[in-house]
Amino acid sequence: MLHYRNFLPEELAADPSFRRWVLFNNPADEALWDEWLEQNPDKQDLVNRARNFLAATEAAFDRISDEEVANEIYRLSHAIGENNAKKSSIWLRFRPNWYHMAASVLILMFAGWWYNKQTLSQKQSDQYKVILSQIKEPLIEAVNSGKEAKLVILEDGSSVLLQPDSRITYPRRFEGRKREVFLRGEAFFEVAKNPDKPFYVYAHTLATKVLGTSFKVSAFDDQEVKVVVKTGKVSVFPMTKEAIASQHADDKLGGMVLTPNQQITFAPNELRLTRSLIPDPKLLELPIQRQSFEFKGTPITEVFAALEKSYGVKIVFDAEVMQNCYLTASLSDEPLFEKINLICKTIGAQYEQLDASIIINSKGCY
Repeated sequence: MLHYRNFLPEELAADPSFRRWVLFNNPADEALWDEWLEQNPDKQDLVNRARNFLAATEAAFDRISDEEVANEIYRLSHAIGENNAKKSSIWLRFRPNWYHMAASVLILMFAGWWYNKQTLSQKQSDQYKVILSQIKEPLIEAVNSGKEAKLVILEDGSSVLLQPDSRITYPRRFEGRKREVFLRGEAFFEVAKNPDKPFYVYAHTLATKVLGTSFKVSAFDDQEVKVVVKTGKVSVFPMTKEAIASQHADDKLGGMVLTPNQQITFAPNELRLTRSLIPDPKLLELPIQRQSFEFKGTPITEVFAALEKSYGVKIVFDAEVMQNCYLTASLSDEPLFEKINLICKTIGAQYEQLDASIIINSKGCY
Protein backbone atom coordinates (compact mmCIF):
# COMPACT_ATOMS: atom_id res chain seq x y z
CA MET A 1 0.00 0.00 0.00
CA LEU A 2 3.04 2.29 -0.12
CA HIS A 3 1.91 3.84 -3.40
CA TYR A 4 -0.88 5.63 -1.51
CA ARG A 5 1.69 8.06 -0.12
CA ASN A 6 1.73 10.02 -3.36
CA PHE A 7 -2.06 10.19 -3.76
CA LEU A 8 -4.03 13.42 -3.73
CA PRO A 9 -7.08 13.53 -1.41
CA GLU A 10 -9.44 13.21 -4.42
CA GLU A 11 -7.57 10.15 -5.68
CA LEU A 12 -7.61 8.52 -2.25
CA ALA A 13 -11.35 9.20 -1.91
CA ALA A 14 -11.93 7.36 -5.21
CA ASP A 15 -10.00 4.25 -4.11
CA PRO A 16 -12.37 1.24 -3.66
CA SER A 17 -10.68 -0.02 -0.49
CA PHE A 18 -10.67 3.44 1.10
CA ARG A 19 -14.36 3.95 0.25
CA ARG A 20 -15.34 0.58 1.70
CA TRP A 21 -13.56 1.51 4.91
CA VAL A 22 -14.98 5.05 5.23
CA LEU A 23 -18.49 4.57 3.84
CA PHE A 24 -19.31 1.00 4.86
CA ASN A 25 -16.97 0.26 7.81
CA ASN A 26 -15.68 -2.89 6.10
CA PRO A 27 -13.66 -4.79 8.80
CA ALA A 28 -11.02 -6.14 6.41
CA ASP A 29 -10.37 -2.73 4.88
CA GLU A 30 -10.43 -1.08 8.30
CA ALA A 31 -7.62 -3.38 9.44
CA LEU A 32 -5.61 -2.60 6.31
CA TRP A 33 -5.95 1.16 6.69
CA ASP A 34 -5.28 1.09 10.44
CA GLU A 35 -2.03 -0.74 9.69
CA TRP A 36 -1.17 1.68 6.87
CA LEU A 37 -1.68 4.69 9.14
CA GLU A 38 0.58 3.13 11.76
CA GLN A 39 3.28 2.81 9.11
CA ASN A 40 2.59 6.27 7.64
CA PRO A 41 1.59 8.55 10.54
CA ASP A 42 2.64 11.65 8.56
CA LYS A 43 -0.24 10.98 6.13
CA GLN A 44 -3.01 11.38 8.71
CA ASP A 45 -3.84 14.80 7.22
CA LEU A 46 -4.16 13.22 3.75
CA VAL A 47 -6.60 10.62 5.12
CA ASN A 48 -8.63 13.28 6.95
CA ARG A 49 -8.91 15.42 3.83
CA ALA A 50 -9.97 12.41 1.75
CA ARG A 51 -12.60 11.56 4.39
CA ASN A 52 -13.93 15.13 4.25
CA PHE A 53 -14.01 15.00 0.48
CA LEU A 54 -16.08 11.80 0.58
CA ALA A 55 -18.45 13.27 3.14
CA ALA A 56 -18.94 16.46 1.14
CA THR A 57 -19.46 14.58 -2.11
CA GLU A 58 -21.92 12.11 -0.60
CA ALA A 59 -23.94 14.99 0.85
CA ALA A 60 -23.85 16.82 -2.46
CA PHE A 61 -25.03 13.72 -4.32
CA ASP A 62 -28.52 14.10 -2.88
CA ARG A 63 -28.61 17.75 -4.01
CA ILE A 64 -27.97 16.90 -7.67
CA SER A 65 -31.18 17.14 -9.65
CA ASP A 66 -32.57 14.22 -11.64
CA GLU A 67 -32.05 16.12 -14.88
CA GLU A 68 -28.38 16.77 -14.05
CA VAL A 69 -27.89 13.07 -13.29
CA ALA A 70 -29.50 12.04 -16.58
CA ASN A 71 -27.48 14.56 -18.57
CA GLU A 72 -24.21 13.53 -16.96
CA ILE A 73 -24.77 9.80 -17.49
CA TYR A 74 -25.59 10.54 -21.12
CA ARG A 75 -22.36 12.55 -21.47
CA LEU A 76 -20.28 9.91 -19.73
CA SER A 77 -21.67 7.13 -21.88
CA HIS A 78 -20.47 8.98 -24.98
CA ALA A 79 -17.10 9.66 -23.40
CA ILE A 80 -16.51 5.90 -23.04
CA GLY A 81 -17.76 5.08 -26.51
CA GLU A 82 -21.42 4.18 -25.99
CA ASN A 83 -22.61 6.08 -29.04
CA ASN A 84 -26.04 4.48 -29.00
CA ALA A 85 -26.85 5.73 -25.56
CA LYS A 86 -30.20 7.48 -25.23
CA LYS A 87 -30.81 10.28 -22.79
CA SER A 88 -33.76 9.50 -20.61
CA SER A 89 -35.04 10.72 -17.29
CA ILE A 90 -37.95 8.24 -17.01
CA TRP A 91 -36.09 5.94 -14.62
CA LEU A 92 -35.16 8.98 -12.53
CA ARG A 93 -38.75 9.99 -11.77
CA PHE A 94 -38.26 8.24 -8.47
CA ARG A 95 -35.23 7.10 -6.55
CA PRO A 96 -35.68 3.46 -5.49
CA ASN A 97 -34.10 1.88 -2.43
CA TRP A 98 -31.05 0.69 -4.36
CA TYR A 99 -30.30 4.27 -5.33
CA HIS A 100 -28.23 5.06 -2.24
CA MET A 101 -26.51 1.68 -2.41
CA ALA A 102 -25.45 2.51 -5.96
CA ALA A 103 -23.93 5.75 -4.72
CA SER A 104 -20.78 3.86 -3.78
CA VAL A 105 -20.25 3.19 -7.50
CA LEU A 106 -21.73 6.34 -8.99
CA ILE A 107 -19.74 8.51 -6.61
CA LEU A 108 -16.66 7.75 -8.72
CA MET A 109 -18.29 9.51 -11.66
CA PHE A 110 -20.05 12.26 -9.78
CA ALA A 111 -17.29 13.11 -7.33
CA GLY A 112 -15.06 14.51 -10.04
CA TRP A 113 -17.98 15.96 -12.00
CA TRP A 114 -19.58 17.72 -9.04
CA TYR A 115 -16.29 19.00 -7.72
CA ASN A 116 -15.32 20.36 -11.13
CA LYS A 117 -18.77 21.89 -11.56
CA GLN A 118 -18.30 23.82 -8.33
CA THR A 119 -14.69 24.88 -9.05
CA LEU A 120 -13.78 25.55 -12.67
CA SER A 121 -10.15 26.15 -11.83
CA GLN A 122 -9.88 22.62 -10.42
CA LYS A 123 -11.24 21.23 -13.67
CA GLN A 124 -8.49 23.00 -15.55
CA SER A 125 -5.75 21.51 -13.36
CA ASP A 126 -6.27 17.83 -14.20
CA GLN A 127 -2.80 17.66 -15.70
CA TYR A 128 -1.40 18.82 -12.37
CA LYS A 129 -2.72 15.65 -10.74
CA VAL A 130 -1.56 13.45 -13.61
CA ILE A 131 2.03 14.67 -13.31
CA LEU A 132 1.97 14.41 -9.53
CA SER A 133 0.76 10.80 -9.69
CA GLN A 134 3.66 9.89 -12.01
CA ILE A 135 6.37 10.86 -9.50
CA LYS A 136 7.94 7.61 -8.28
CA GLU A 137 10.14 9.04 -5.54
CA PRO A 138 8.71 9.50 -2.02
CA LEU A 139 7.07 12.91 -1.74
CA ILE A 140 7.25 15.47 1.04
CA GLU A 141 4.56 18.08 1.61
CA ALA A 142 5.43 21.31 3.40
CA VAL A 143 2.45 23.33 4.63
CA ASN A 144 2.51 26.88 5.95
CA SER A 145 -0.53 27.35 8.17
CA GLY A 146 1.07 30.18 10.13
CA LYS A 147 1.12 33.93 9.61
CA GLU A 148 4.76 34.31 8.58
CA ALA A 149 6.62 33.06 5.50
CA LYS A 150 8.23 29.63 5.92
CA LEU A 151 11.61 28.70 4.40
CA VAL A 152 11.87 25.29 2.71
CA ILE A 153 15.25 24.01 1.50
CA LEU A 154 15.26 21.40 -1.28
CA GLU A 155 17.92 18.71 -1.61
CA ASP A 156 19.53 20.39 -4.64
CA GLY A 157 20.17 23.57 -2.67
CA SER A 158 17.19 25.48 -4.05
CA SER A 159 15.15 27.45 -1.52
CA VAL A 160 11.43 28.14 -1.34
CA LEU A 161 9.94 30.94 0.74
CA LEU A 162 6.44 29.57 1.30
CA GLN A 163 3.79 32.17 2.08
CA PRO A 164 0.90 31.67 4.58
CA ASP A 165 -1.99 29.41 3.50
CA SER A 166 0.28 27.73 0.98
CA ARG A 167 1.70 24.25 0.50
CA ILE A 168 4.39 22.69 -1.67
CA THR A 169 4.92 19.05 -2.57
CA TYR A 170 8.34 17.84 -3.72
CA PRO A 171 10.44 14.64 -3.92
CA ARG A 172 12.92 13.90 -1.15
CA ARG A 173 15.54 13.56 -3.88
CA PHE A 174 15.43 14.77 -7.49
CA GLU A 175 16.07 11.68 -9.57
CA GLY A 176 16.10 11.56 -13.37
CA ARG A 177 16.51 14.52 -15.71
CA LYS A 178 13.97 16.89 -14.13
CA ARG A 179 13.39 18.65 -10.84
CA GLU A 180 9.63 18.94 -10.28
CA VAL A 181 7.69 20.57 -7.45
CA PHE A 182 3.97 21.22 -6.99
CA LEU A 183 2.62 24.43 -5.48
CA ARG A 184 -0.73 25.48 -4.04
CA GLY A 185 -0.69 29.10 -2.95
CA GLU A 186 2.25 31.50 -3.19
CA ALA A 187 6.01 31.07 -2.91
CA PHE A 188 9.27 32.76 -3.89
CA PHE A 189 11.82 30.40 -5.47
CA GLU A 190 15.59 30.72 -5.67
CA VAL A 191 16.61 27.83 -7.89
CA ALA A 192 20.10 26.33 -7.84
CA LYS A 193 21.56 26.39 -11.34
CA ASN A 194 21.75 23.04 -13.14
CA PRO A 195 21.35 23.30 -16.93
CA ASP A 196 21.31 19.50 -17.21
CA LYS A 197 18.31 19.17 -14.91
CA PRO A 198 15.58 21.82 -15.53
CA PHE A 199 13.43 22.88 -12.59
CA TYR A 200 9.65 22.80 -13.04
CA VAL A 201 7.01 24.41 -10.83
CA TYR A 202 3.47 23.13 -11.43
CA ALA A 203 0.97 25.56 -9.96
CA HIS A 204 -2.75 25.06 -10.47
CA THR A 205 -3.17 25.71 -14.22
CA LEU A 206 0.26 27.06 -15.11
CA ALA A 207 3.72 25.49 -15.35
CA THR A 208 7.06 27.28 -15.04
CA LYS A 209 10.39 25.93 -16.32
CA VAL A 210 13.75 27.35 -15.26
CA LEU A 211 17.43 26.41 -15.34
CA GLY A 212 18.44 28.57 -12.37
CA THR A 213 16.88 31.85 -11.32
CA SER A 214 14.65 33.55 -8.76
CA PHE A 215 10.95 34.18 -9.22
CA LYS A 216 7.58 34.26 -7.46
CA VAL A 217 4.55 32.11 -8.23
CA SER A 218 1.07 32.87 -6.92
CA ALA A 219 -1.56 30.17 -7.55
CA PHE A 220 -4.44 30.23 -5.10
CA ASP A 221 -7.65 28.41 -6.04
CA ASP A 222 -10.30 30.51 -7.82
CA GLN A 223 -7.78 33.27 -8.53
CA GLU A 224 -5.54 34.28 -11.40
CA VAL A 225 -2.20 32.48 -11.55
CA LYS A 226 0.79 34.84 -11.63
CA VAL A 227 4.52 34.35 -12.20
CA VAL A 228 6.93 37.24 -11.49
CA VAL A 229 10.64 37.05 -12.36
CA LYS A 230 13.35 38.66 -10.24
CA THR A 231 16.51 37.28 -11.86
CA GLY A 232 17.33 35.07 -14.84
CA LYS A 233 14.80 33.72 -17.32
CA VAL A 234 11.79 31.43 -16.98
CA SER A 235 9.47 29.79 -19.45
CA VAL A 236 5.77 29.82 -18.61
CA PHE A 237 3.12 27.74 -20.34
CA PRO A 238 -0.44 26.51 -19.65
CA MET A 239 -0.55 23.11 -18.01
CA THR A 240 -1.77 21.05 -20.95
CA LYS A 241 -0.55 17.60 -21.91
CA GLU A 242 0.81 18.84 -25.24
CA ALA A 243 2.67 21.86 -23.82
CA ILE A 244 4.27 19.86 -21.02
CA ALA A 245 5.37 17.08 -23.40
CA SER A 246 6.99 19.69 -25.64
CA GLN A 247 8.83 21.33 -22.73
CA HIS A 248 10.04 18.00 -21.34
CA ALA A 249 11.44 17.06 -24.75
CA ASP A 250 13.38 20.33 -25.14
CA ASP A 251 16.24 21.40 -22.88
CA LYS A 252 15.80 25.02 -23.99
CA LEU A 253 13.32 27.51 -22.63
CA GLY A 254 10.26 27.58 -24.86
CA GLY A 255 6.73 28.77 -24.19
CA MET A 256 6.39 32.43 -23.19
CA VAL A 257 9.77 33.53 -21.81
CA LEU A 258 9.96 36.01 -18.94
CA THR A 259 12.96 38.10 -17.94
CA PRO A 260 13.52 40.25 -14.81
CA ASN A 261 10.79 42.76 -13.98
CA GLN A 262 8.31 40.91 -16.16
CA GLN A 263 5.26 38.94 -15.09
CA ILE A 264 2.66 36.66 -16.61
CA THR A 265 -0.93 36.45 -15.44
CA PHE A 266 -3.16 33.55 -16.45
CA ALA A 267 -6.93 33.91 -16.06
CA PRO A 268 -8.24 30.28 -16.13
CA ASN A 269 -11.88 31.27 -16.57
CA GLU A 270 -11.03 33.25 -19.70
CA LEU A 271 -8.08 31.10 -20.85
CA ARG A 272 -6.15 34.37 -21.17
CA LEU A 273 -2.36 34.58 -20.75
CA THR A 274 -1.02 38.15 -20.37
CA ARG A 275 2.61 39.25 -20.17
CA SER A 276 3.43 42.68 -18.71
CA LEU A 277 5.94 44.62 -16.63
CA ILE A 278 5.57 44.44 -12.88
CA PRO A 279 3.94 47.56 -11.33
CA ASP A 280 7.26 48.82 -9.90
CA PRO A 281 10.28 47.50 -11.89
CA LYS A 282 13.43 47.20 -9.77
CA LEU A 283 17.05 47.87 -10.64
CA LEU A 284 18.88 44.71 -11.66
CA GLU A 285 21.73 43.43 -9.54
CA LEU A 286 24.49 44.12 -12.07
CA PRO A 287 28.03 42.75 -11.59
CA ILE A 288 29.39 46.22 -12.24
CA GLN A 289 28.88 49.36 -10.18
CA ARG A 290 25.44 50.87 -9.99
CA GLN A 291 24.36 52.70 -13.12
CA SER A 292 24.40 56.48 -12.90
CA PHE A 293 21.34 58.37 -14.12
CA GLU A 294 23.06 61.75 -14.41
CA PHE A 295 22.51 63.01 -17.96
CA LYS A 296 24.01 66.20 -19.47
CA GLY A 297 23.07 66.77 -23.08
CA THR A 298 22.95 62.99 -23.53
CA PRO A 299 21.46 61.59 -26.76
CA ILE A 300 18.12 59.96 -26.04
CA THR A 301 19.34 56.67 -27.53
CA GLU A 302 21.99 56.47 -24.78
CA VAL A 303 19.44 57.41 -22.12
CA PHE A 304 17.09 54.60 -23.14
CA ALA A 305 20.01 52.18 -23.46
CA ALA A 306 21.03 52.94 -19.86
CA LEU A 307 17.49 52.30 -18.61
CA GLU A 308 17.22 49.08 -20.59
CA LYS A 309 20.48 47.81 -19.13
CA SER A 310 19.61 48.76 -15.56
CA TYR A 311 16.07 47.41 -15.49
CA GLY A 312 16.18 44.68 -18.12
CA VAL A 313 13.22 46.31 -19.86
CA LYS A 314 12.81 46.69 -23.61
CA ILE A 315 12.21 50.30 -24.70
CA VAL A 316 10.92 50.63 -28.25
CA PHE A 317 11.31 53.96 -30.07
CA ASP A 318 12.12 55.36 -33.49
CA ALA A 319 15.79 56.31 -33.26
CA GLU A 320 15.70 58.16 -36.59
CA VAL A 321 12.72 60.32 -35.61
CA MET A 322 14.30 61.06 -32.21
CA GLN A 323 17.86 61.59 -33.41
CA ASN A 324 17.80 65.26 -32.34
CA CYS A 325 16.47 64.51 -28.83
CA TYR A 326 18.89 65.09 -25.93
CA LEU A 327 18.33 64.93 -22.18
CA THR A 328 19.80 66.94 -19.32
CA ALA A 329 18.42 65.63 -16.04
CA SER A 330 19.34 63.98 -12.76
CA LEU A 331 17.31 60.82 -12.17
CA SER A 332 18.06 58.81 -9.06
CA ASP A 333 15.53 57.21 -6.74
CA GLU A 334 12.43 57.59 -8.88
CA PRO A 335 10.68 54.34 -9.90
CA LEU A 336 11.17 53.36 -13.56
CA PHE A 337 7.80 54.61 -14.75
CA GLU A 338 8.42 57.96 -13.07
CA LYS A 339 11.76 58.21 -14.87
CA ILE A 340 10.09 57.44 -18.19
CA ASN A 341 7.33 59.95 -17.49
CA LEU A 342 9.80 62.71 -16.64
CA ILE A 343 11.85 61.98 -19.76
CA CYS A 344 8.76 62.04 -21.97
CA LYS A 345 7.57 65.36 -20.51
CA THR A 346 11.02 66.86 -21.06
CA ILE A 347 11.25 65.91 -24.73
CA GLY A 348 7.53 66.15 -25.56
CA ALA A 349 6.84 62.43 -26.01
CA GLN A 350 4.34 59.92 -24.67
CA TYR A 351 4.72 56.29 -23.60
CA GLU A 352 2.63 53.17 -23.18
CA GLN A 353 3.27 49.64 -22.01
CA LEU A 354 2.66 46.73 -24.37
CA ASP A 355 3.63 43.07 -23.88
CA ALA A 356 6.26 43.81 -21.20
CA SER A 357 7.84 46.55 -23.35
CA ILE A 358 7.71 50.34 -23.08
CA ILE A 359 6.68 52.03 -26.34
CA ILE A 360 7.79 55.65 -26.83
CA ASN A 361 5.70 57.78 -29.18
CA SER A 362 7.41 60.97 -30.38
CA LYS A 363 7.29 63.37 -33.31
CA GLY A 364 10.94 64.22 -32.80
CA CYS A 365 12.81 67.13 -31.25
CA TYR A 366 13.60 70.38 -33.06
